Amino acid sequence: MIKKLKQNAFLWFVIKFILIFGFLYLSCLAIIGLAAPGKLYSPFVEKYLNVISWITYTLLWGTKIFVNILGYDTYTLPNFIIRIVDGTGVRIAYDCVGYGVMSFWSALVIAYDLKFKAMMKWLVIGLILLWLINVVRIGLLLLAYNKGWGMPLDIDHHTWFNIVAYLTIFLLMYALDKSNKNSNKTKTA
Repeated sequence: MIKKLKQNAFLWFVIKFILIFGFLYLSCLAIIGLAAPGKLYSPFVEKYLNVISWITYTLLWGTKIFVNILGYDTYTLPNFIIRIVDGTGVRIAYDCVGYGVMSFWSALVIAYDLKFKAMMKWLVIGLILLWLINVVRIGLLLLAYNKGWGMPLDIDHHTWFNIVAYLTIFLLMYALDKSNKNSNKTKTA
């Protein structure tokens, strides 16, 4: 049956994508659940496998640098909070980390038929861009709260992040597909 599925390249890609995305996304949820004190808490997962907290710390660090470049001093507090000195702050909750869009991008790249080196290159490019978009979003949200700005078009900042992130993913997929087709062309004399 798998042989038959592989004959339809698009269907095989979709199946691989769904399975990989499901695995990555559910793994993130499992890590969040196991790393949080409660019924299924695992100190091992919290200490050694909590990738979501690691990403959150890098988002705090990146936001601090971004907002400092814009001329504002910030500091961080426990529970993933960043504040402007003499101002208010924002808390980076698990929903703000972007593990959904990162899982989506990763699944697309892994499901795509690429050599390992190219796959790693595209994974890194996409994940860094998604991380940067998130840093800018969190930084602008922090400034918006401190300046009393509203959200453009009254659209929630999570929705803005998703719009920009998925547009970026579609542009990256276009570039990846174009790059892959160019590298697979055979030269003729």
